[in-house]
Amino acid sequence: MSNNEISQAHERTGAAFDVHGIEPVPNEHRTSGQLDQFWIWAGANVAPINWVLGAIGIQLGLSLVETLMVIVIGNVLGCALFGAMCVVGHRSGVPQMVLSRLAFGRRGAWLPTLMQVLMPMGWVAINTWIVLDLAVAALERMGMSGGMELKYAIAVAVMLIQVGIATWGFHAIRYFERYTMPVVLLIMIAMTVLAFTHVDIHWHSSTAHGIGKLAAMSQLMTAIGIGWGISWLVYASDYTRFTKPALTSRQVFRATSLGMFVPTVWLALLGAAIASAGSGADPAQLIIAVFGAMALPVLLVLVHGPIATNIVVIYSAALATLSLDLRIARWVVSVVSGIVALSILYLFLHSGAFASTFENLMVFFVVWIAPWAGIVLVDFFAIHRGRIDVEALYRHHSTSSCGDVNWPGMAALALGVIAAWLFQVGSIESMQGPLAMALGGIDLSWFSGLATGGGSYYVFYLARRAVRSPQAPLVDNGSST
Repeated sequence: MSNNEISQAHERTGAAFDVHGIEPVPNEHRTSGQLDQFWIWAGANVAPINWVLGAIGIQLGLSLVETLMVIVIGNVLGCALFGAMCVVGHRSGVPQMVLSRLAFGRRGAWLPTLMQVLMPMGWVAINTWIVLDLAVAALERMGMSGGMELKYAIAVAVMLIQVGIATWGFHAIRYFERYTMPVVLLIMIAMTVLAFTHVDIHWHSSTAHGIGKLAAMSQLMTAIGIGWGISWLVYASDYTRFTKPALTSRQVFRATSLGMFVPTVWLALLGAAIASAGSGADPAQLIIAVFGAMALPVLLVLVHGPIATNIVVIYSAALATLSLDLRIARWVVSVVSGIVALSILYLFLHSGAFASTFENLMVFFVVWIAPWAGIVLVDFFAIHRGRIDVEALYRHHSTSSCGDVNWPGMAALALGVIAAWLFQVGSIESMQGPLAMALGGIDLSWFSGLATGGGSYYVFYLARRAVRSPQAPLVDNGSST
């Protein structure tokens, strides 16, 4: 049977159980097209949290026009970085944390990989927790009440569904998004029309001025602008490794970046527009109040949001765990991740203070992603020029050309994290970088982390190359992937 016949047969199996671990995906199993990738990333970003984040600009004193400008510009940049990382997965067929071995070493990559193992469990709990109050409010609009017991029932149902899909693997994820997202988008169109016709939107009302306005813009840029796209970089290659080899890098870039850009900007604008009415309420709660008879469709969107986001997160968490050289079945890791997330969610439901503190801690954790991304992108595109030895990523650390621990990569990551923290504005004192505070609250954490991490890594590379002989080049002569 030819590779094309194998590919067609594999496609006909539908959402067959995904047997792939962290090994490179064979070309005959790479059947994901542009539309698949668009739906996956659109689904991951049609989440109620984006309604809330979109309202931050209004709450910080920006006008709706200013808020929209920051959100659009930020997401153009953030989604471009995300699209570039997706291209890396398409060219290599390798998961994201395995690719980290190229820049950090065969075992040095365990440090960022460990962060990627721990973070998703927390994000799954947070994403599910955020939607519970909104789902209960939507059910109450339909005459169904149940208090805390109803929250428990929704939480368990949502968690079982998302863990089941993520455990099944990539094929289940892409088919879930492919068949649910068109319906969700139709509901979103109706919601948007109703919101803009039932809410007194103020486009130009602003209370922030001078340095306060710049600070507000920078914080919004970090929350839902470029910072949002950067936060997804650690997941990108896990899904584009399944893209059809015949697709060009430009096609993959366009499908993935638009998949993130469209729903993120759309929902952020919707949340900001409703918040501009000035009631001071949570924009997502206002949406439910506005729609009345559409409570059921809104409920479907609310429940779909965390499921579509968390299945992506849980699947990637399992791949990251396997990247630590642990010999565990991927489905086992997915189930364990769901159990841990459900335990954290249970604590959220019993303590709002714990939930707030935990969420702040998660925001602190993501400070490493920008410098990590800068290093990985510089290593792949600037140093290796897209030509890597894929087999070296899987060899034992004693024989791999990636080495055991790549100390320049580790040093660049440390410098990048420090730089990001110095320019970070957080809600708790430990997350308030001194340089950001000295600038009046201007948050440039994403830029300082990305530039310092990637820039210092490239400087270290040039310094090492300068002391090497021409007969011992630093760059591997791997085959183009």
